[in-house]
Amino acid sequence: MVYLHVPFCRSFCTYCDFYSEIACRGRDAQLFEDFTAAVCAEASLRRDEIESTRDLNTLYIGGGTPSVLPPSLLRRLVASLMTGGVPPEPPASLCSDSSRHQQLDPKSPWAEFTVEVNPEDIVEQGPDYVRALLDLGVTRVSMGVQSLDDGILRWMNRRHDAAHARQAFRILRDAGVKNISVDLIFGLSQLSEATLTDTLREIVAWRPEHVSAYQLSIEEGSALGKLVREGRYEEASQEQCAAQYRLLCDGLRAAGYGHYEISNWALPGFEAVHNSAYWTRHPYVGLGPGAHSFDGKVRSWNKDALPPAQPDVSGGSWPLRGGQERLSEEEAREETVMLGLRTARGVAEGLLEADKAAAMLADGRLERLPGGQIRIPENHWFVSDDIIADLL
Repeated sequence: MVYLHVPFCRSFCTYCDFYSEIACRGRDAQLFEDFTAAVCAEASLRRDEIESTRDLNTLYIGGGTPSVLPPSLLRRLVASLMTGGVPPEPPASLCSDSSRHQQLDPKSPWAEFTVEVNPEDIVEQGPDYVRALLDLGVTRVSMGVQSLDDGILRWMNRRHDAAHARQAFRILRDAGVKNISVDLIFGLSQLSEATLTDTLREIVAWRPEHVSAYQLSIEEGSALGKLVREGRYEEASQEQCAAQYRLLCDGLRAAGYGHYEISNWALPGFEAVHNSAYWTRHPYVGLGPGAHSFDGKVRSWNKDALPPAQPDVSGGSWPLRGGQERLSEEEAREETVMLGLRTARGVAEGLLEADKAAAMLADGRLERLPGGQIRIPENHWFVSDDIIADLL
């Protein structure tokens, strides 16, 4: 299970605080080459770590904006992960039979290989670029649409408009992508329920296999954080955010999407295998600037910095490792509860303090599933942070 971070964007979104650098195709070709060479070197150096996670055969290339990289460099990055042969299929316990059936591609060495794209890159590079992604073994594309309202997209400083989002989705589908995830953002004070309803109605008409919807958060280092500090943006109220979340839940349920995690919905069999493994604390390796890794006990991370084109690895370790933390047994239990209660599967009852769990089962903040698992019911997911805090 590998995550690879591509830290390049053509512009920064208003709300974003992820590590990234402004870069463009053509002008920054050498920068992209140097980055690719460095990450290939990191993959080689960390070969044993990568091999130790081969029981779950997934690759996720995120960012940033991976679609700014040309296919030739993506191919080199993917090839650097494949030395030693094709990894096996994922354990059946981590995805349903239908999910495995839908997501396994006989042409791909990966059970699930996701790449994030932006609509403008797909429109500009066209079907040939998408077919090149499929030739790499990509089985799933996650596209950041965020909204279908042009005014909101401009406020977000997105480079695409609604027309480009529609065109990009058609290009992906017509080129043969059979598993598309669409990202949306809610919780904006200027987002009316009518606008959100129109966006959602059109998105479900596209029939993507997966939808992710994230509540706008105010990150201190983002342009939005500065607007809030200067009094130039008023945050949406909790009541407004809750109403928008209910609209999403109700609309996606009516359209046949299963709500399997607080921010994620999927058609049957298309739940994200890679992301679902994070919520069960499965070990993973993170490559590239700012990427995190987890071996089951220790969490580590890379520095938020571009690596040199020829990093010094004479000491036998990656020079941009930023630090690590070892979780105690109690911290691991709390993390298991926190992550598990974000999902429809819930957690084993034995992980919860009996008296607190009993009280919440009685007042409806928790519910028991037929198999004995405990979860937060969907109508309380919007306040799940509060419920989890009370449990812990």
